[in-house]
Amino acid sequence: MKMKNVFNITLVGALSAGLLAGCGGNSDNNSSASTAPSQPAASASASAAPSNEPVKLKWALWDWEATAYYKPLIEAYKKSHPNVTIEYVDLGSTDYMTMLSTQLSGGADLDILTIKDIPGYANLVKQNHLEPLKNYISKASINTGDYGGTVEQIQVNNEVYALPFRSDFWVVYYNKDLFDKAGVAYPTNDMTLDQYDALARKLTSGSGSAKVYGGHYHTWRSAVQLFGILDGKNTIVGGEYDFLKPTYERILKEQTDGIVMDYATLKTSSTHYSGVFYNNNVAMMNMGSWFIATQIAKVQSGESKAKNWGIVKYPHPDGVAAGTTLGTITSLAVNKKSAKKDAALEFMKFVTGKEGAAVIAATGTIPAIKDSQVVNSIASMKGFPTDENSKQALSTVKTYLEMPLHEKSAEIEVVLNEVHDNIMTKNVTIDKGLADMKTRVQAVLKK
Repeated sequence: MKMKNVFNITLVGALSAGLLAGCGGNSDNNSSASTAPSQPAASASASAAPSNEPVKLKWALWDWEATAYYKPLIEAYKKSHPNVTIEYVDLGSTDYMTMLSTQLSGGADLDILTIKDIPGYANLVKQNHLEPLKNYISKASINTGDYGGTVEQIQVNNEVYALPFRSDFWVVYYNKDLFDKAGVAYPTNDMTLDQYDALARKLTSGSGSAKVYGGHYHTWRSAVQLFGILDGKNTIVGGEYDFLKPTYERILKEQTDGIVMDYATLKTSSTHYSGVFYNNNVAMMNMGSWFIATQIAKVQSGESKAKNWGIVKYPHPDGVAAGTTLGTITSLAVNKKSAKKDAALEFMKFVTGKEGAAVIAATGTIPAIKDSQVVNSIASMKGFPTDENSKQALSTVKTYLEMPLHEKSAEIEVVLNEVHDNIMTKNVTIDKGLADMKTRVQAVLKK
């Protein structure tokens, strides 16, 4: 694998890029660097005074050229740390976490590590590649409450090994023109699941190619199963799944009643969720915050006909606070064997903190910390809905991870996906499907 270009944030000297564990490399000025891994250093502390000596950090990431926030983050950090050089190491998006694990096991001198998913994170913790952060978090006065409860969900044996800097979460997208045509009031930021179902039924109309569906669930299992964990009483990796029965009953009835599109048809036709929203086929759609920027861009290009749209908070069970939702996180960690832990931790703190969040939000991306400055930044983007409800929908009170931390989460995910497919296509009854899910996941847990 070839490393991509180096982004230099120092004002002194020329940057070089090198080979990483046998991979080819190049830099902006084509000068070469040593291939020898850095030697381990003593554990860093938050009390260590920042040095003004030149330091170069290697940041493992994926999709440098396609990601809007990497370069702005480095440029922003340069303003207060002109002595620091960040050399990015692009390992590509395909099998990124496997590649990162391989590089670290081979002794690659990476300092800052981007963590793409929870199963990969659990694997790196198990392999002892990540620097423990709990002591640093305390000494650096980092408020983990700013991350909406996600940090507590990635603890391993009462220790934390990464901090989130991105957090996509689920909201409801809705088509204002379809609501206006039906004479129905727009959805609110405080809808129970029953209220959402009732609203979807009111918005369903027509037939054939002209039919409008009140709601839409994409074929991902998360679009259905995770309604069942919003009350905080259950987990998707626990081996017990009776709690999912009411969720499947509700959504299969919506499917039978024609309120939402048929799952099997969506699956066999490979219908993408964006297309049905762009073409005014659905009045409401559950989807992640990542779709905001895409929808804005497609309206501007003319591909999306749903020009008059908005978002509201995710529907919730009775007794659960509005703003409770589901999400995924992208995090930063520090290589336990880094020789430059103090500098790496400082950069991690910046990117995952409020300053980094402001930079990320300015690119139209949702950061892990969503304070008023971040919300205002995203809501002020050209093309973002101008109504106050859409702006308020960007604030969350609790975010549950789509896939919780578990050492066997990858194996569990396979079972959950397969059984979900069988239930939604009605190849098995709900009861039989959930019993199969229980048996198979419990077998995984006993391995």
